[in-house]
Amino acid sequence: MKDIFQALKDSPAMQKAFDFLESDRERTMQEQMEICSIASPSNKETQRALHYFEMFKQLGFDEVRMDEVDNVIGLMKGTGDGPTLVLAAHTDTVFLEDVDCTATIRDGIVYGPGIADDTRGMAELLTIARAMKEADIRPVGDILFVGNVGEESLGDLRGVKHLFKTMGDQIDGFLSIDGVGVDSLVYNATGSYKYKATFTGTGGHSFLMFGIPNANHAAGRAIAKIANLRTPENPRTTYNVGVVQGGVAVNAIPAEVSLMIDMRSNAMEELVKLEAQIIEALEAGCAEENAFWNHPEEVITLKIERLGSRPAGTQSPDDVMPTACVAAYEVYGIPPRVMAAASTDCNLPISLGIPAAALGRGGTSKYTHTIHEQWDPTDDYKGPQRSMLLALGLVGVDGISQPILPKRG
Repeated sequence: MKDIFQALKDSPAMQKAFDFLESDRERTMQEQMEICSIASPSNKETQRALHYFEMFKQLGFDEVRMDEVDNVIGLMKGTGDGPTLVLAAHTDTVFLEDVDCTATIRDGIVYGPGIADDTRGMAELLTIARAMKEADIRPVGDILFVGNVGEESLGDLRGVKHLFKTMGDQIDGFLSIDGVGVDSLVYNATGSYKYKATFTGTGGHSFLMFGIPNANHAAGRAIAKIANLRTPENPRTTYNVGVVQGGVAVNAIPAEVSLMIDMRSNAMEELVKLEAQIIEALEAGCAEENAFWNHPEEVITLKIERLGSRPAGTQSPDDVMPTACVAAYEVYGIPPRVMAAASTDCNLPISLGIPAAALGRGGTSKYTHTIHEQWDPTDDYKGPQRSMLLALGLVGVDGISQPILPKRG
């Protein structure tokens, strides 16, 4: 497989595309800053998606559209009956609408909430498409360039879930440009569940109504039980009560308290087991608070909601996507730093048995998911060069190479 990537890398067309990507750095960075400055919280990506849609229309794709959930899709048709590959970056960020996401440059470093994750990935899709046009590279298989919604926070992968619901039978492989450092590579998926548990009672004055069940105390009992859970180190399995909300005053028994809980595992069976344990702890905490006071009228009720579900999944290092990724990275000259697993847009295709991987972005970033996020553009062109080499090796290039990625069914 390395021979295929080496021949592709050495071809005049690819060298021309590589040269273009390096010369296109400044334009790509300006687009990255422009996109970053448009607020795009998970589930509220419309304005950024509309802007990205207009950018896509300037790239000469064979087809450009926005779907029902605001995924932006550009089709670059292949020359033959080859596989269809998705090359994606997510359009949402973890920041709310009132956060100023304006990007600025100081001493050569670019600052802005979301400037790297995943605005840089979005910008790299644009420059890769331009490079292919500039070098007159036509793939054998089709490439779907996708700016997808819903990767972060409570987005619940709704972008890729919709993509595979509506187009899944057409997709043979999936690449997401979404990782820290150009050497980053992930091809296994950490599954996750996100839950909200709400404890509700009457509440009242802390002195006059003392003796009725307390929603905060019920939640506290549940948290204590959750905190005592033991999970396996391998496969890595974790939990976190990340948000506790409720109460109005120090001298008022709260009427409602909610917990936000995150559960993750690299194995689906462990995630399901953990889910059952945490639900049991929540129910037991509520029941114990009611039993402790045994009030004839007042009781705490519990509502449990699953807000997010990301499937876990694995690929063997010998499978086509891991093998192709490692070969492309090494031929390009950057040995991959393979992470054991992570939670990305690739979770869904991996769980469906579709070859997928998350690739590191160009440049380097720090303080991701904070308002202090920053991105260093040093050697940033290496990200899109490597991603383009991998993508074109997978789908094949007319007159140079045949596809590595098999067509499904």
